[in-house]
Amino acid sequence: MDKKKLNFAVFCVENVAEYLNLSGEEIYLLLAEKSEILDKYVVEHYDVLHTQGKEYIVNDLVEYMEKEGLLK
Repeated sequence: MDKKKLNFAVFCVENVAEYLNLSGEEIYLLLAEKSEILDKYVVEHYDVLHTQGKEYIVNDLVEYMEKEGLLK
């Protein structure tokens, strides 16, 4: 993974964690180990996602996590 994609992935994890009032580690586990959202969505669609605003990205990821049953 190149540096831009890595930085974006960290941005996503940390901002979703802040929004959900969870730790970055908890969100990383949900996005990378309990699902493939981080690799198959965030990193794979970096070119489109990184052009969006923070609020859009966070809401999009939270919605995706809810659809996948990762959030209760």
